[in-house]
Amino acid sequence: MFYYERKLQSRGIELIIGVDEVGRGPLAGPVVAAAVVLKEINFSNRIDDSKKLSSLQRENAFKEIIRKSVFGIGIVNEKIIDRKNILVATTMAMEEAVLNLLYNCGVNQGKGCHILVDGTVKLNLGIEYTNIIKGDSRSISIASASIVAKVVRDRIMVLYDRLYPVYGFLRHKGYPTLEHRDALKKFGASAIHRMSFDGV
Repeated sequence: MFYYERKLQSRGIELIIGVDEVGRGPLAGPVVAAAVVLKEINFSNRIDDSKKLSSLQRENAFKEIIRKSVFGIGIVNEKIIDRKNILVATTMAMEEAVLNLLYNCGVNQGKGCHILVDGTVKLNLGIEYTNIIKGDSRSISIASASIVAKVVRDRIMVLYDRLYPVYGFLRHKGYPTLEHRDALKKFGASAIHRMSFDGV
């Protein structure tokens, strides 16, 4: 989990940024990305791909990560997803997360930075980056971003569950479960559903 970070540190890179997103597959709600720079790498909680952790493990890890990092969040809503497509929206969310992170770090430019990006998304920020397949299982920086993005998106969907309780967002967070598909057939789409997605 430390290979990429150590390799970049050996090159004198000062800001190593892990970036990941959550929410490509759901039928409703936003895609959320997080960018994380770790101030320390010793954790008492398990830091791994957010999908491998329970809800409680993620919440505990999230609290520790935000204490031991600087982070930025990028959120792109369902309207933009429908207008642009999910890949473009994912890229937008990741870039927004990085820009917010740099602002939070007090950095005006990306000099001395390197971004570790989960998957194959191409960024256009003028900052050197490395794509890592399954990066959330191979880089502690990306894994941390994965956890932050997942917890933030889940909390958004919990709020949406209060606005649209008939869909069961509290349980499935907008993913295409049988319960969600049945609710769509019965009640139709809500204002936060992705109209361009099959099944909506």
